[in-house]
Amino acid sequence: QVQLVESGGGLVHPGGSLRLSCVASTTIFSSYTMSWYRQAPGKERMLVARITNINNTWTFDEEGRFDVSRDNNKNTVYLNMVKVKPEDTAVYYCNSRGPRGENSWGQGTQVTVSS
Repeated sequence: QVQLVESGGGLVHPGGSLRLSCVASTTIFSSYTMSWYRQAPGKERMLVARITNINNTWTFDEEGRFDVSRDNNKNTVYLNMVKVKPEDTAVYYCNSRGPRGENSWGQGTQVTVSS
């Protein structure tokens, strides 16, 4: 099973920016589809962004505030967040899905947007 370690969470002011990172322990990282989910208190976990093994990307935010990217040389996927809002406050989780459908989750990183 792939081990995923997220980092980069913290406290950020409304309108600010943040970049989350997730490092995966696999030798075939480039074959994986990587996703970011988030879970706010009292709410279900939701998909935030996804990047496939061929670099197709999708994010939930129609305003273009979120961007997902990957560096296969570093086994790392990133979530760049700009113009953050209080409603972006949540625990953000990294997810990997391998070529055989195997699924792994990170432990999560807290993002708090507050003045």
